[in-house]
Amino acid sequence: MTLVPHKKAKALKPSSRRPAKELCSECGLCDTYYIHYVKEACAFINQQIPNLEEQTHGRSRDLEQSDDLYFGVHQDMMAARKTEPIPGAQWTGIVSTIAIEMLTRGMVEGVVCVQNTEDDRFQPKPIIATTPEEILAAKVNKPTLSPNLSVLELVEQSGMKRLLVIGVGCQIQALRAVEKKLGLEKLYVLGTPCTDNVTRAGLQKFLDTTSRSPETVVYYEFMQDFNVHFKHEDGSTELVPFFGLKTNQLKDVFAPSCLSCFDYVNSLADLVVGYMGAPFGWQWIVVRNDRGQEMLDLVQDKIETQPVTSKGDRHQAVQQSIPAYDKAVTLPMWAAKLMGVVIEKIGPKGLEYARFSIDSHFTRNYLYVKRNHPEKLEQHVPDYAKRIVSQYKLPE
Repeated sequence: MTLVPHKKAKALKPSSRRPAKELCSECGLCDTYYIHYVKEACAFINQQIPNLEEQTHGRSRDLEQSDDLYFGVHQDMMAARKTEPIPGAQWTGIVSTIAIEMLTRGMVEGVVCVQNTEDDRFQPKPIIATTPEEILAAKVNKPTLSPNLSVLELVEQSGMKRLLVIGVGCQIQALRAVEKKLGLEKLYVLGTPCTDNVTRAGLQKFLDTTSRSPETVVYYEFMQDFNVHFKHEDGSTELVPFFGLKTNQLKDVFAPSCLSCFDYVNSLADLVVGYMGAPFGWQWIVVRNDRGQEMLDLVQDKIETQPVTSKGDRHQAVQQSIPAYDKAVTLPMWAAKLMGVVIEKIGPKGLEYARFSIDSHFTRNYLYVKRNHPEKLEQHVPDYAKRIVSQYKLPE
């Protein structure tokens, strides 16, 4: 398909092709003629989650209500898993199944999702899927910065009017900011929680530093049992304790955009499917609005659900993690495994684990912005994040 300039676009100098500079998350918007809107739309130039929550959900989050404060605007939360998992899916395949149902029922004409390149399972390749096979080829997370929005030009030129976009927080904030300029009749957004992505080179350093067999890793996840779970080609799972990671070598591997992000829970999606608020082996589902419920209804007969629960107290663990990360502390593996076992038994569970994860990342990211971009601190950090961070004592 031949691309033509957007009728509203204005030429930008090559030096301004990444206006967010080192904070660019490579969301893909600047790879399109929608770059014209980047200074309004970019999550790292113009943080505007409360306004976009109002636009998307009809209200912004209630800072006095704990679940709203942490997890954003929502109508419902639950734990779920497919009764018949999709083979090879990272979880049980709820995201892929919803996308396929929406496409085959004609609710949407295309699905923006991410496959991988032919020669690299971790190199993202955004596409507009128009068949179930193309959607299934996009299963499994790609833990690298991904230009999902780079296909927006093709959406307009294809004439599609009903679209599903699967993406992470920074991508979805930019999408919501330009949503009304896309000419769509219906837009559905299926989000996943996201934190600590890396460049492809950064991912390789993480794998080489952490896994016993980096060349055979198919995917990995930081899980509720305080271990990183690496899935290998032979079907085996390798566990590495959080507290045994070589922090001194990995501290700077994460993208600056991820170290400056305060939208772990993808607050502008219609429906969010992740894991951190659910029991081990289940997925955490957050229904944010009526469109999200409409999407979830499509698979109700294919999933089993249970209520979300919350157990334990995260505060001490978070407070202890702040200086440990700040000083790049790495424990001997025997001590890391022991600590992981103890915390897994007596530590936070369910929604309290999700709050633990949010707190530990927000405190880290607040310090990063304060130290590296102090001029952005006040405007860039949302009020809900400031309130969460204020619970803890931070180093200077």
